[in-house]
Amino acid sequence: MSHTPPEQPANSFRIAITLEYPESRMDNSLLDALRSQDENEKLKNISRTALKELFNESKIFIKGQRAKSSSALAKGTTYVDILGY
Repeated sequence: MSHTPPEQPANSFRIAITLEYPESRMDNSLLDALRSQDENEKLKNISRTALKELFNESKIFIKGQRAKSSSALAKGTTYVDILGY
């Protein structure tokens, strides 16, 4: 079964988070995924405080909808878009 990723917003950085188990909060999983990637050096070195600001400024989206740091992540692959990167 294949799935098509949602359209990526202009002027954004996309990261795919693949989980074997659901997560009750996305902030820690997103931080780990950003630190593991090598495509965007600025996001690779982001601090927890700076990531929290991106959530507060409504710059993090899942499926075109604003995500909160407390948003849950389902098992499988979730595409997260960060505006401005």
